Amino acid sequence: MTASALACAWCVFRKELIDALRDRRTLLTVFASSVLMGPLILAALTQLLASFEERAEKRQVHAIGMSHAPSLRSYIERQTHTVVAAPEDYETQLKKSQLADPVVVVPPDFEDALQRGEAPRIEVVSSSANQRAQVGLGPILRLLRGFGREQAMLRLAVRGVSPSLLEPVLLQERDLASQQSRSAQLTGILPLFVLMAVVYGLLGAALDTTAGERERGSLEPLLMNPAPHGAIVVGKWAAVSCVGLLVATLSSLSFLPAQWVIRSDSLQALFQYGPRESLAFIGLLFPFSFLLAALVMAVAIRCKTYKEAQASATGVVLFVSLVPTLTLFNPGAEQPWYVWVPALSQNTMMTHVIKGEPLLLSQLAIPYLVTGVLCLLSLSYVARTLRLAATR
Repeated sequence: MTASALACAWCVFRKELIDALRDRRTLLTVFASSVLMGPLILAALTQLLASFEERAEKRQVHAIGMSHAPSLRSYIERQTHTVVAAPEDYETQLKKSQLADPVVVVPPDFEDALQRGEAPRIEVVSSSANQRAQVGLGPILRLLRGFGREQAMLRLAVRGVSPSLLEPVLLQERDLASQQSRSAQLTGILPLFVLMAVVYGLLGAALDTTAGERERGSLEPLLMNPAPHGAIVVGKWAAVSCVGLLVATLSSLSFLPAQWVIRSDSLQALFQYGPRESLAFIGLLFPFSFLLAALVMAVAIRCKTYKEAQASATGVVLFVSLVPTLTLFNPGAEQPWYVWVPALSQNTMMTHVIKGEPLLLSQLAIPYLVTGVLCLLSLSYVARTLRLAATR
């Protein structure tokens, strides 16, 4: 690009950037989608974990017919749990998610069957559609299994048999996941929120500089200038990319002060996000911002109105929001083709950053290459469309 073309591109860039930053709606979108995103997400996670911890501290067992099982009640109370009478319409409340705990139903002949050496049936009622009740199902089942093991050991001891026969094998668990990898189970959704913040942050500027100018009638006079169409496209693209880079930077940095709102000790211990992680996020989002600006401009350049461009850009928004969810349908190892798909590759690499895993050169080179090629193709299409519009 010659010096005159660079000067033209600089003039267009400065003009478009000033217009984008002058728009209060754009500034509000940038602020809401980037600066406030980190505190809001972490505050929501804190509230979620606080509710789980509050329930765990109560250590309550909701039961029906516990008066028929004094031995079971004694065991539960010895485990520092409290037996609470469940409501009569517990099934209805569980179905409607009004009751947040599973219910233990004890039959009337429980104690008699236990004295005869039989195995009485205990029913644990829950609903798989009730997520709050499902969380408490595991601890209740472990508690009841512990009671069963205690009764089995007592029966063996009465008959003079060593209780160690019940456990011929000693089991020991060893978790290979690091602390940051375990935290990714809670914070793994953060990369998707950052990607969407970049999308919505630059969407308005990209649509306004293409379809918006065409609707206002200011695009045709611009094309009548002797400036090369490529320089005009580069100037507009650079201005839109700057808005995206601003959102990417602010959204990545927002998680640093957002950690002040964390009130859960467990989340505070798991969430390890510092300056190194924020810089890694920014480095991964920069090429994505360049590509996204070019793609939205390529989609909107053929639209005659701003509303039409908004409808057309929905496909880009859906792509960015849905493609990262492909990992939910493949919970196993990462596939090699992940690095070839924009948005999915950035989401995958940011997840690696959250887990504290190093990024290999091959993982970075391919997404950067794909981003550069697609960005060049999109800008070429925009320049070609403007050239055809100017000759009509």
